[in-house]
This record gives sequence, structure tokens and C-alpha cells, in this order.
Amino acid sequence: MQKKISIPLENEEFIEKNKLINTFESFFNSDFSFEFSDGQVDIFLGELDYGLFQSVANRALHDSLLNDQSKNAAKQILDSITNIKSYGLRSGKRVYAGYNAERKVQNRKVKEEKRQQFYYTKGHNFSKNNAPVPEEFENQIICGDSLEVLKKLPDNCIDIVLTSPPYNFGLDYASTQDDDHWEAYFGKLFEIFAECIRVLKYGGRAIVNVQPLFSDYIPTHHIISNFFIQQKMIWKGEILWEKNNYNCKYTAWGSWKSPSNPYLKYTWEFLEVFCKGDLKKVGAAEDADISAEDFKKWIVGKWSIAPERNMKQYDHPAMFPEEIVVRALQLFSFQGDIVLDPFNGAGTTTSVAKKINRRFLGIDISEKYCKVAIDRISNSIF
Repeated sequence: MQKKISIPLENEEFIEKNKLINTFESFFNSDFSFEFSDGQVDIFLGELDYGLFQSVANRALHDSLLNDQSKNAAKQILDSITNIKSYGLRSGKRVYAGYNAERKVQNRKVKEEKRQQFYYTKGHNFSKNNAPVPEEFENQIICGDSLEVLKKLPDNCIDIVLTSPPYNFGLDYASTQDDDHWEAYFGKLFEIFAECIRVLKYGGRAIVNVQPLFSDYIPTHHIISNFFIQQKMIWKGEILWEKNNYNCKYTAWGSWKSPSNPYLKYTWEFLEVFCKGDLKKVGAAEDADISAEDFKKWIVGKWSIAPERNMKQYDHPAMFPEEIVVRALQLFSFQGDIVLDPFNGAGTTTSVAKKINRRFLGIDISEKYCKVAIDRISNSIF
């Protein structure tokens, strides 16, 4: 297989064709040749030692035995080959024909046979049969225990879960047994997340905003991610939410000026993103509402967003800003999708979901915050 290039020639009748062919004769084979016909030169390329060809062509341009028309033709041949920017490499030669198909086949084989893409999901039993969410749960704020509420939902009915789990839902913080507390905390949390996975559609996404407990050396983002991986969810990626140094106050240093036990400072949180069964989510192109500029900016896995500044207004101690929800929903869901937040709190997720034309289901155990979330829903307009 060869690549053909045709170059129109001026003053073809004055070109010393035989001399040019003799100049490049050593390159002529089944992978390279050229011929003159009907006011043009046709170049046939398979592969070529470009460096050597360039050297011979440059010598021809200074050959006193060639006339100007012949030198100009040699330059056109060299320039046309030089301007080919897509090629493969094999044994020091440029490969101009068939290299793409060969490379794709090889890469696919490597991926399938060696990389074992998201191998940790092997053996999952997720159903591909998605279901509609029951009407009584659509666009609702429900006050109650998320675990019990979620059990009332059918399998595969939620498009995207977006949440930030609190550290105090229904647990006794007065306990002096910290290890017992954390075992109970993660036990309860994972029961709820298991239900979230069950109700998530095939191809749906789960996004968990979490900040490691740096002061207690508890890597909650790793612990939670490991749970989702154990449940055969595909790890889509990790977004670092940079909060612009707002909480990096140098009041605790650990071992001052000593490697004994320095205390590290952090100004960011994480958004862990998982997919159920498939990386690709089904949706109509016309229901995508992210602009080209935002898409290019937001796929970079570091988002610099100031923290929520209205927590006093909602009397809530830990809220993520609306911009986090806007980006997450527009990047990972379609208009009309149904969004679940099982720890809805003051209702940022559900409020933004309504603003940007998503359906929603928010659940929280606090009557106070459910009322706040309902009020925000009624005012959710841009």
C-alpha cells in the first residue's frame, strides 16, 4: 500500500526528467517512486529514509549539471514529502502508508490483553435494565433516614448521585471509644452508599465530595474510594477542589523546624467520581448543556473555587458551593436526568439541580435542613 501525492509542474518540457530519476534512483523500490505525466509529477510513498533522501535532494539543488527547471522540480518533490506531518517510524524510516491501522490494532491488543482496563470490576452483576424513578420520589425533599428511604426505590432509577457525607449522621460523638465510633460511622455510611449504587442506573455516575480528616490521620477519601471499588464501580477519576488557601492558618506546626512530626497543611478537598457498569452514559446530544469553553476548563482535574460563604445564612457548618454542583452536573449528566443527594443538608445539590433543568431527590434526617432545602427550591432561579 502506498500514499500518492501529485504536484503540478511549470515548464515541464524543460525539466530533465531522466537526470532527476537518475539522481534519486537508489531510493526507487516498492516503497518509493515518482513519475512524470501530463504536467505533473506523481510521488508514490510507502516508507522512506527521509534523512538520507533530504541529503541527496539538497545536493541536487546545487548540482551544476541540472538546469533551473529540474532543480525547482527536485525542490517541489522534497518540500511535498517534508510537509507530510503524519507518519509512523520503523527502523529509522518514515512510514507513510498503513501506519495508523497497524498502530491502532497493536494498541487495542495491548489494552485488551495486557492492561486489563478497570480489571477490578470483573465479575460485577449490574443489570443493564434501567427503570424510571417513581413519581412520588421525583423532585422531592424527603426528611428521613437515607437508608430506609432508599430501600423504597427500585433498582437502576437514578442517573447521578452527588453528595458530601457529614461526619455526624445519627452517631454518638460523646463516645470515648473513637475506634468504635469510626467503625459505626463507616458501617452506616457504606450501607447508604450500597443502596445508592443499587438505585443508580447502568452507566450512571456517583460523585462524592470528601475531605480527609487530616488532624486525625484518617484518609476518608481513600477509605470511601476503596469501598466503591470493592463494589465493582469503575473509578472515573478524582477532582481536586482547591479552596484557594482559605483554611491554611499557621496556628499548628507540629514539630517546629524538625522532621520529628511536622503537621502538613491542606487547602483542598476531593471529588471522587465513579461509574456503574460502563464509562459511557446514555443521553441525547441536545440535552447536553455544557459549553465548549467550560468543557475544556472543567475536564482539568483541579477546580479552583472559593468555599461557600453563605453557611451562616443557612445555619449549616459544612456546605459545598453551588459552583461545585453546577460543574459536576453539567460535566457528568444531561438535562432531565434525576440527581440524588442522600445527605442533602441545606439543599445545595437539589437547588442547583432545579436551576439547571435536572430532576432531583434530596434526603436528609434533619427537619430543619429539609425546610431550608425546600425554601431554596422555591427560589431556585437564575
